[in-house]
Amino acid sequence: MFKRRENEPDYALLKDPESKPQNRYGKPIETVPENDPRRRQDFVINDEPQEPLNPNRYKQHGFFFTADNCIACHACEAACSEKNDNPAHLAFRSVGFVEGGSYPDYRRINISMACNHCDNPVCLKGCPTRAYTKFAEYGAVLQDPDICFGCGYCTWVCPYNAPQLDPVKGQVSKCNMCVDRLEVGLKPACVSACLGKALEFGVIENIPEGREQAKTEIPGFPRTDITHPNIRFQQKRTLPRDMQRVDSTPLKYHKDDEEGKFKPVLDPKQGFERKWSLKKLLGSHENAHIAFTLSAQAVMGAFTLLILGGWFGVQPLADYQESRAFTPLLLLMMALMGFGMFKLNMHLGKPHRFYRGFYNLRMSPVSREIAGVTLFFIGLGGFTLLSFFHASWIRGLANLMAAVALFGLAFGGYYMYKLYRIPARPYWDHWHTGASFIGTGLALGALMLAVVALVFGEMNGILGRLLAGAIGLGLLLEGMGLYRHYRDLGHSESEAAASFYEQGTTYGRSYWLRNLLLVSGMGLAAFMTISSATGVLPFILLAILVLASAILGRAMFYVMVIPTTMPGAFFWKNRGFVEHARETGLADMPQMGVVRERHHAFKLGELLQTVRQTSLKDKLDQFKRVFIG
Repeated sequence: MFKRRENEPDYALLKDPESKPQNRYGKPIETVPENDPRRRQDFVINDEPQEPLNPNRYKQHGFFFTADNCIACHACEAACSEKNDNPAHLAFRSVGFVEGGSYPDYRRINISMACNHCDNPVCLKGCPTRAYTKFAEYGAVLQDPDICFGCGYCTWVCPYNAPQLDPVKGQVSKCNMCVDRLEVGLKPACVSACLGKALEFGVIENIPEGREQAKTEIPGFPRTDITHPNIRFQQKRTLPRDMQRVDSTPLKYHKDDEEGKFKPVLDPKQGFERKWSLKKLLGSHENAHIAFTLSAQAVMGAFTLLILGGWFGVQPLADYQESRAFTPLLLLMMALMGFGMFKLNMHLGKPHRFYRGFYNLRMSPVSREIAGVTLFFIGLGGFTLLSFFHASWIRGLANLMAAVALFGLAFGGYYMYKLYRIPARPYWDHWHTGASFIGTGLALGALMLAVVALVFGEMNGILGRLLAGAIGLGLLLEGMGLYRHYRDLGHSESEAAASFYEQGTTYGRSYWLRNLLLVSGMGLAAFMTISSATGVLPFILLAILVLASAILGRAMFYVMVIPTTMPGAFFWKNRGFVEHARETGLADMPQMGVVRERHHAFKLGELLQTVRQTSLKDKLDQFKRVFIG
C-alpha cells in the first residue's frame, strides 16, 4: 500500500465533496449500488487489505486536462515512469502535440494522455487471457502483466494507444490510475507532478476549481464513440483552422464550420511519389500473422472443397478421396496447419503460456478464433488418422470428425474475420477483410488440391477445370472486395484516408503489382476453366500468380493499417522515428527509448549462427529468450 507522507501538499490531495448521479453518456457514476456486498469488502492491493478510507471509492474517476496550461515539460511522464518503474522504452503517459498557423501567429496545443479507464473498455473485451478487470473501486481498468501472454491484441483495439507491449518482457502493462494513491486520498503521480496545473483528477464530470469547460474532445484526441473514455478537457484558446501532426502520420485536423469540431483529414506530407518499399513490406514483424492466416485459410479452403464436394456428390472431388493423392494431401494440410499455428504461437511474448488464449471465450474474438481453429485442427487430425483405415464403421467415424472440423472451421473462421473488424483501425474495419479471407481460402485451397493431384498423376480435364474455376471464383471474390475497399477508402476521412494515401504512395508500386497479379491470375483461371488447358505448365503459372498475389496482399493488409492514436512527436511515439531507429541501429541504444522487438526479430537462424561463439550460459540464455520469452 502506498505510504502517505504527513506533509503532503494541498495540490496533491483529492477533493470531491459532491458528484453528479450520471455521466454524459447516461451511465451511473456510482460504480456499484448502495446495497452491493462489494462495498463491505476490503480493497486489496499487493495482498494488503485496505479499509474504506476514501468516501468516493465506488465512484467513477477520471482525468481532466487543460490544454491551455500544458507546457510540454513531460514531468507527468517522468513521474509516471518513476512511480511504475518503467524502462526507457515504455511510458504509460505521454505528451504529444499538434501545431498550426503561420509566423508570427503560430499556435501549438499539447496533449497529455494515459489510459482513460473507459466506460466500455474494448481492451478488456478483446483480451483472450482475461488480464483486464474493470474495478468497482474508482472505475479503474486494471491489467495484470503476469497473466498476459503478449499477443498485443489490446494494443490493436484501444483507440488511445494506452496498453503498452514490452518487447523485452513479452507482456503488456498500462496505467493503473494509481489506485494505491487514491486509497489514501492522493491524486495520481502524474497529476501531482504537473507544473502548470494542466492535469487534474477526480470523480468524473466534476469540473475542477478554476475551470469552466468539460469537453470530451480536443484537436488531436482520437474518437470517443468507441469506448466512452473517462477524460475531460478544457481548451479555450482560438486555434487555426488546420492543426498538423508533427509525426510521420499523414493526418491533420481541420475545423468543421458546421459543428465547430476539429476532424482528422489527409495531410500528404510525404508527397505523391509511388514506391516499392518491398523491404518494409516483407520485413514486417507481423510476418507470423501472414504465415498463419494464409496457411490456415488455404487448409480450410482445401478441406471444405474436398469434404463438401464428396458429401454433395461432386464426382471429381469424390473421386479425389479414392485417389493416390488423398492421403498425401491430408498430410500436407496437417503439416501446413501445424506450421501456421506454430508461427503464430511463437509470435507471442510468452509462447509457453499459449493455453491462456482460451480464458476469455465469453467476450474475446481472439479466444473464440483460437478455440475454433484448435477444434478444426483436432477434427482434421482425427479425419487424417482414420483415413488410413477402410472399415465401414470407421468411415462413419471419419465423417463425424470431418463434421467437427467443419464446425471448428466455420466458428474459428468467422472470428478470424471478426477480430479484425476494429473501429480503432479503420483500414481493417470493412467487409473487404472477410472477402479477402474467404477468397484467399478458396483460391489457395483449390490450388493445393490441384498441385497435389498433379504431383501424384491424378489430374484430369474435369478436375482441372473444376479447380481452376474455384481458384478464379476465389480471386474474383477478393477482387470485388478490393475494389469496394479502394472506392470506400478514397472517400473516407481520418486514419482510413491516411492508409489510402500510404497505399498509393509508400507502397504504390507494390500495390499495383499485386492488383496486376490478381487480375492476371483471374484471367488465366477463367481461360483454364473454359478451355482444356489444365496441364502442368498452366497450373505452375497460375500457382506463381496466386501465391505472389496472396503474399503481397496479406503483407499490405498488416503494414498499411494506421490506428487511431494520439499525435506522437518524440522517439518511439513517432512511427517514422521507430523505423529510422531500427534501420540505423539507434534501436539498440536503450537511451533512445526504442528497443528491437526481440521476440519477433530474433530468428532461429541467427541463434544457430552464434551458438558456436558463445559460452554455455549465454547459449542457455539465448534459447530461453527465443523459446520461453
